[in-house]
Amino acid sequence: MRLDDRAALVHSGAGNSARVTLGKQVRLPLEKGVTQTKSPSLLLLIPAYNEEARIEPVLREYAEYFRTKYPGDCQVVVVLNGCVDNTIGVVKRVAETNPEIAWLEFPAPISKGGAIIEGLKLAPLADLIGYVDADGATSPAAFHDLVKRMPEADCVIGSRWMKESVLHQQQSNDRRFASRVFHLIVQSMFWLNIKDTQCGAKVMRREVVEKIHHLLRIADMAFDINLLYAIKRAGFKILEVPTEWTDKMGSKVVLGRTSLTMLLSIIRLRMVHSPFHVLRPLFAPLEAWIYMKLKAPLLRRPTKSWDTDFTNLK
Repeated sequence: MRLDDRAALVHSGAGNSARVTLGKQVRLPLEKGVTQTKSPSLLLLIPAYNEEARIEPVLREYAEYFRTKYPGDCQVVVVLNGCVDNTIGVVKRVAETNPEIAWLEFPAPISKGGAIIEGLKLAPLADLIGYVDADGATSPAAFHDLVKRMPEADCVIGSRWMKESVLHQQQSNDRRFASRVFHLIVQSMFWLNIKDTQCGAKVMRREVVEKIHHLLRIADMAFDINLLYAIKRAGFKILEVPTEWTDKMGSKVVLGRTSLTMLLSIIRLRMVHSPFHVLRPLFAPLEAWIYMKLKAPLLRRPTKSWDTDFTNLK
C-alpha cells in the first residue's frame, strides 16, 4: 500500500500541532507474511530552524540522490521548528518538483531534539528511520553508507572521531575541545562506549523507534544522548561507523549557553534513570527557572502511545 498526497495530523506533547504533507514514496509497513523484494522503505527527517538561506540545495541533492540511487522507497520530511523566516516557502518550492520532499511544521519553537521526537512519530510509515542536519554537513552518499550497514545492527550512527572518518572542514578548536570534554562527561555517566554521540547522522529500524519513543524526553541538543541511551537500555545493537563530514558555517549553536544546557540535560537524564529520580519534584521549580534563563526547552513528559492520527490516510 502506498500513500497518495494526503496529510497526517501530528500532535506534540505540549499541545502544539502540525500538519505534514506526504509525497508518494512512503509505504505503510508490510503485512506479516508478505515478502519484500526490494530495499527497505526509508524515512529521513531533517530538523530545520530558520534554514531559508541554505536548505534548498540540501533538499534537492537528497531528493535526486535517493530517487536515482536508492532501490527502495524514500521520503524526506523536513520538520520546521518555530521558523520565523521563509524556510517553509523554500521547502514547498522544492517539493513541487520533488515528490520525495514533505514537511512537518510547528509554529512554536520546540528545539532540534523536539523536532526529531515529533518527526519520529511518523516511524510506522517506513522500515528505516533516520535523520541528518539541515546544513548538508552529511552528504546523501554518506548517509546512504549508514543505511547500507543496517543489516549489521538495529541502529547505525556516523562518527567524526574514528580513524577512517573523512573531515573536509573541521570544527573550530573551541568546539572540538568542548566536544571532547562533553564526550568524557557522557562516557563517565552512561558508559555508551561511543566516540561521537553528537554526529547529526543516524538511522534505525522502525521497531527500535516504536520501542523507545516514549523514553525520549530531552528536547535540546543533548537529545542524541537520550536516544542512544534508550536504545542501549532496550537491548538493541548500536553500530558506530566512520563518516564523511563537512562542518558548515552558520551553526545555531551558541557554545557557552548550549554547552551548559547540554550538561544540565545529561545530569537530569542521569537522575531520571537512577534511584534519586524520586527527588526530582523537589528541584523542578529551580530547574524550570534555569532553563527559562537559558532559553532552553524543558524536560518533555513521557508518552505511552503514538499521538498521531493516521485515520485520514488511505
